[in-house]
Amino acid sequence: MSESTSAAGVSGKASEAKAGVAALDGLFEPFNRSDAPGLVVGVAQHGRTLYRRGFGLASVELGVANTAWTRMRIGSTSKHFTCLAVLLLAEDGKLDVDAGVRRYIPELPVLAGEPTLRQLMSHTSGYRCYADVGFLSDGMAFQPKGMALAIQVRQTAVNFAPGEKMIYCNGGYQLLSLVIERVSGMPFEQFLQARIFTPLAMQDTASVPSDFEIHRGMATLHEALPPEQGGGWRRGIFNTEEVRGDGAMISTIDDMLSWLAHLRAPAKTVGSAASWQQMVTPARLNSGLLNPYGLGLLVHAYRSVEVIHHPGGVVGGLCQMITVPSQALDIIIMTNGAPANPIELAYKIIDTMLGEALLGPVDVKPASDSFKPLLGTRYHASGSGLVFGFGEAPDARLGLNFLEMPPVALKQRGELLQIGFEDATGGGSLSLPLAALAGVANTGEAPPVLELSEGGLAERFERLPATPPALAEVAPALLGRYRAPDLDAEAVVRLEGEKLLLEVFGAYGRHALELEAFAAAVFGWRVGGSQMYGVLSAEPGADGRMAAFRINTMRTRQMRFERLAD
Repeated sequence: MSESTSAAGVSGKASEAKAGVAALDGLFEPFNRSDAPGLVVGVAQHGRTLYRRGFGLASVELGVANTAWTRMRIGSTSKHFTCLAVLLLAEDGKLDVDAGVRRYIPELPVLAGEPTLRQLMSHTSGYRCYADVGFLSDGMAFQPKGMALAIQVRQTAVNFAPGEKMIYCNGGYQLLSLVIERVSGMPFEQFLQARIFTPLAMQDTASVPSDFEIHRGMATLHEALPPEQGGGWRRGIFNTEEVRGDGAMISTIDDMLSWLAHLRAPAKTVGSAASWQQMVTPARLNSGLLNPYGLGLLVHAYRSVEVIHHPGGVVGGLCQMITVPSQALDIIIMTNGAPANPIELAYKIIDTMLGEALLGPVDVKPASDSFKPLLGTRYHASGSGLVFGFGEAPDARLGLNFLEMPPVALKQRGELLQIGFEDATGGGSLSLPLAALAGVANTGEAPPVLELSEGGLAERFERLPATPPALAEVAPALLGRYRAPDLDAEAVVRLEGEKLLLEVFGAYGRHALELEAFAAAVFGWRVGGSQMYGVLSAEPGADGRMAAFRINTMRTRQMRFERLAD
């Protein structure tokens, strides 16, 4: 290649990058408001920052704008920092990532097998999540320090045996934070500061366990109020002051772009090559299935290019950190209440910056029109009590709604229709054989039985009645008082007008779930004004009443409630 040809190539790439950067303003213009919370965005390529802007307000109350140096919470994006902290202690010879967690936290109960620290990091431990369990028992009531561990110690059952599947678990990262403290001899937050943030000059980054703390330059978190409550905003405050390795960090565009450059660098200032390789190695389940989640990081293909990333969510904010290593393209998006999906926005930035010449085809997402007989149907597994159904996802795609969550578009991958873990981080991957649905359009009827795999484990699901039973028929058998020892809570199922309610009374608060009958002993439930959904499966007793029931959510399985004597 001649010198002039080489120079022309570099100039051409520079022009393409410049055009891509110019297009980003249009992408984020809807969030450039003076009356609503917003977001901050940073984009760098080959170590050079190309885009760093704030949009919307850091504080609606004070009318202060977001800027390129505003600090925000990054939520679960914090998790791979926690994993690196564990690996640093392993490098020091102070712990073994493949040792059982009870070596370091012996007060944990002996349940269905003992998970390792590695399984806690890859969400394959099987433990229930303290945050999810606490929400079931007490709603959003504020819980005192120490409750996170107390909830984990109280459990008498698990979601699954270690390594059997993968369900996202903040509780595992809470336990890792405690391991780091006990082994290092210093508070978790201090360890991150001393061993990671300070060596990398991340001067605006910290681990902050409470939303009540005040930190210089930090945006307020905002939750949108629904129209029936008058609209507007309220402060986003999580109901505990002990958020730790599961999602406590605050940071800035510049610190996170520096971090991403360090993550991609062949030689690391912090952490050995072996440690970093473990972080990006997919976890292998007992079945042999590889999960794209490594140790706090997701690694998979997007339009034929490899990406490494981890999203994050807090009460009143969202985050996405992603890099395309082959193109040295680094992206960070942090929101403080903007009605934005930073995961989708980050992919649009990749599309814009790399263009069609460097990217492969988009995933095939079948249209819902081809599967109309499926829409609105539900399927139930008698063993696990799980329920899934079909609905229309955005852009008229065929969507699968698992445990009554809003439908997520299915992707066609070979002979399977799938939702990968990277598509829905609440649980594991879900897949259906395409052949089982091939004749739906011709027959005009949903199959009576389908096999759904969650995390590589297949289960038989039977179609629920198209017309659910009336509440007047099924409610009487369920009415009454119950107790859930693992929640340390009592509950009442009662009718209120035409509504069937399950009220849970925990040690610190009350939680009301509205039930919807799917079958005689199968109910869906949701919490008004929240994004928590699930399924209730009842167990008939000898007297015609339900003797017990089990609650399933995305992160808590088979939580048992037993009937109390009248």
